[in-house]
Amino acid sequence: MRRPAIEAAGIGAAAAGDKALVRRALARDPDACRAIIKTHNQRLYRIARGVVRNDAEAEDIVQEAYMRAFASLGAFRGEASLSTWLSRIVINEALGRLRKRKRMVAMPEIPEARVIPFPLNPSDDPERTMAQRQILGLVERATDSLPDVYRSVFVARVIEGLSIVETADLLGVRPETVKTRLHRARALVRKALDDEIGPVLLDAFPFAGRRCERLTQAVMKRLGFEG
Repeated sequence: MRRPAIEAAGIGAAAAGDKALVRRALARDPDACRAIIKTHNQRLYRIARGVVRNDAEAEDIVQEAYMRAFASLGAFRGEASLSTWLSRIVINEALGRLRKRKRMVAMPEIPEARVIPFPLNPSDDPERTMAQRQILGLVERATDSLPDVYRSVFVARVIEGLSIVETADLLGVRPETVKTRLHRARALVRKALDDEIGPVLLDAFPFAGRRCERLTQAVMKRLGFEG
C-alpha cells in the first residue's frame, strides 16, 4: 500500500474513533468523557497558555472550553478531528479573554509579563535535572516575550507540533501567513536561547500528573459525573 493510502487510512480510523467516542460521551458515558478530557488536556492547555501567558488563567480557559464543548458535542460532525474542534473552542475562549481584558478600565500595560513557573513535581518527572528546569524556564520566558501574533503560531507549530496546515486552520489564517510568522517568531526566540536548547522545546509547558488529573476531575464534576 502506498504511503498516501496508509495515511488516509490512518486519518479515517482516527475520525471513526473520534465519532465513536463522541457518541459515547453524548450518551453520558463517564469513561468516554474522561478519555476526551485526558487525551486533549495537554494540547489545549499549551494553546491557551500560549495566548494568555498565565498558568491559572490557561487552566480556567481550558475548563470553560470543555464545558462549551460538551454542551455542544452534538454539533461535532467529524469534518475536522476532535482535537482540532476542541482547539478552536479553546482559541476562541482565550482570544475572548484577551479582548475582554483590553476592554476593561484602561490601565497601563500589564507590567512586565511575569512568568509563573510551572511546578515540576519530582514525583511527576523524576528524571528532570535542575539544568533542564532552568532551560525550560528560558524557553517559557522566551515564548512569553513574543508578540501575540507570533506567539500563537510558535506554540502551535513548535511547542505543540501541529503542521502548517493544521495551524493555519486553527488560527484562521493562510499557510503562507503561518510560515512568515513562524520564521519571525523563531528569529525572536533565537535571540534569547542557545542552539542546544532546541531538543527540549517539546517538553516546555508540561501539563501532566496532578495538574492534568485536577483539571480532569474539575470538568467531570461540572459535568455531573462526580460529587
